Amino acid sequence: MQPSADDLWFVPLGGTGEIGMNLNLYGHNGQWLMVDCGVSFDEPLTPSYRRVKPAVEDRVDDIKHRVVAPDPKFIAEQKDALVGIVITHAHEDHVGAIPYLWQRFQVPIYTTAFTAEVLRRKLARSNLANKVPIIEVDGSESRQIGEFCVTWLAITHSLPEPFALKIETPVGTVLHTADWKIDANPITGKPFDPSLFKALANDNVLALVGDSTNATKPGFSISERNCYDGLLSTISPMKGRVVVGCFGSNVARLISLARVAKKTGRYMGLYGRSLINMYSIAKQQGVWPDDLPVVDPVHLGYLPPEEVLAVATGSQGERHTALMRLAADAHPHLQLDKGDCVLFSSIIIPGNEESVLRLSKALQAKGVTVIHSEDSPLPIHASGHPCEEELKLMYHWVKPAISIPVHGENVHLRAHADIAKACGVNKSYVGQNGDLYRLAPQPSIRRQVVFTGRLPVNQS
Repeated sequence: MQPSADDLWFVPLGGTGEIGMNLNLYGHNGQWLMVDCGVSFDEPLTPSYRRVKPAVEDRVDDIKHRVVAPDPKFIAEQKDALVGIVITHAHEDHVGAIPYLWQRFQVPIYTTAFTAEVLRRKLARSNLANKVPIIEVDGSESRQIGEFCVTWLAITHSLPEPFALKIETPVGTVLHTADWKIDANPITGKPFDPSLFKALANDNVLALVGDSTNATKPGFSISERNCYDGLLSTISPMKGRVVVGCFGSNVARLISLARVAKKTGRYMGLYGRSLINMYSIAKQQGVWPDDLPVVDPVHLGYLPPEEVLAVATGSQGERHTALMRLAADAHPHLQLDKGDCVLFSSIIIPGNEESVLRLSKALQAKGVTVIHSEDSPLPIHASGHPCEEELKLMYHWVKPAISIPVHGENVHLRAHADIAKACGVNKSYVGQNGDLYRLAPQPSIRRQVVFTGRLPVNQS
């Protein structure tokens, strides 16, 4: 199955109908361009949206694997037609599968400097070190990649150098938003620039392929600066140890917490390889402020409780993470006692409710106070994704002919499509991984024509 010179196709192999493990394909004139190649954690191989009511013999579907990637069989079987991979930003659900899957493609990867460094460090832990061609691009740069002209458009998100993509072909132009929000006061990078997207109204954008994660939420997402204020007000009066659970790649949150630690007279240490790695890259890339120290986490256990601010991985209740080990009194460097507090500076990703509840109960059983962002009277988490009013603004600026909601479960995709319709977009296609979205010459969607699946992978 290959697109003709008149065709512009979009095929998601991961990340549509689910949140995580994004892998997207664009097809034109016999060629394919891949956008993102990510993983998810603690997931079964059968996604919830494809499961029937499980019978006894089907319980194998519920077995969770530590790291799961999209099955790339469809594009791997025609890798000679794949002209390149573009990575939009450095979150695991967009870049994490490259070390496991790249051998099946063996094509150049295009991304910006920060994401390139994240990727190089991942590859250094595999047998692909110095073997994968990584081509670094600058923001606002355009590159011709086979039949596709790709332009990087700066957006705001929760880590350095996130980008949307304008993908141009002779038969149509697509805006692929990737993960984004409107943040006038981001902790890292420049403020969101609406002019980049207002200019697209003159480009006759055929389709907007967009983030749906918060489409069900009214209003605007809050700024990372507001999250800093909420964390500072929450932590300032506390007397015991404070442990903050957050996503390992959220560099903006780490900087906010380092500022809170400095302001409250605490020492901040990081527990979890992903946190330490991101901090190191931020330092190397000049993103981390020089006046914000981070201490060796080995030392935190010897400090008075009121001087400790620990940041830990495992906010989704994942096995073997720092928060789980702290809850089980199994961490070698820190022990929590009655009077300490664990803040979840994150949201509960759909599907992780049970694992997060188990973690919370284990912590509370130790006499530890647990505060989830959903229950906090102050903002202790800022989402990196657009809410309803932000999506409306994007549609009013870009004025695409077609809306394709991605990066969400079905309820999020349908809410996104409703917003697009209210903004005057005549065509919206709500689908799943494996659907063929035909954008040109005649827009349509064909259901489940491409093989998709999930692969368990071993994380080194």
